[in-house]
Amino acid sequence: MRRFLVATAALAALAAGPLQAQDEPMPASIEGAVSDASRPEADRQLDANRHPAEVLLFAGVEPGWRIADLAAGSGYYSRVLSTAVGSDGHVYTMNPTWVAERFAETDAGLAAFAGERDNLTHFSSSIETFGDNVDGPLDAVFMVLFYHDTAWDGTDRVAMNNGVFEALRPGGVYIVVDHHAVAGSGLEVVETLHRIDEASVIAEAEAAGFVLDGSSDMLANPDDSREISPFDPSIRRQTDRFVLRFRKPE
Repeated sequence: MRRFLVATAALAALAAGPLQAQDEPMPASIEGAVSDASRPEADRQLDANRHPAEVLLFAGVEPGWRIADLAAGSGYYSRVLSTAVGSDGHVYTMNPTWVAERFAETDAGLAAFAGERDNLTHFSSSIETFGDNVDGPLDAVFMVLFYHDTAWDGTDRVAMNNGVFEALRPGGVYIVVDHHAVAGSGLEVVETLHRIDEASVIAEAEAAGFVLDGSSDMLANPDDSREISPFDPSIRRQTDRFVLRFRKPE
């Protein structure tokens, strides 16, 4: 309960002040990565809703960074990140073993793409032990629209978050994007509605040693009741989502 209250207080403090400078210039490395003509058209069609450039800017992604994209799915973010970090950087794109097995064709497509790029490494493993497959330390770890799944699929989230913490350099960032559940619902609807209470994510990340130093409403949708599944046609790809930036202390 104390961790939940601390997380709630942190949210209130962030909401009271500026969260991210809206007039911050977009680096050419990020702008170029998103506008890259080689990106699949299916990915491009999601950009207006996902705001990948703004998410990378919020994360502070720079050329030369080493990044892990956890539960990367088809590689939407991995592709953009790979271009943004350039030849001096590296992206580790992974899917948990059960995801790679259940969605074998999708994971195989990501593996094939990774094979075409020198700065992209693909693997599957348990999400708790992903760090065994990367050459650290990392500058950033991304987890987009999957944290809620770790709350029902048997993942040891303490080990997962501790693993992320250990894999990052001091000052490195952990970016979590997910579908908002109703505030105060905790983990109640993680499997039924595929949503999670933002305060629960904050409490768990802070328990691993992270500091919450940024939150953005760039993916907010006040018309989302937060009471239906993201797969419902009426809200698909239009959910109210939170974007959190945790930092490993220097």
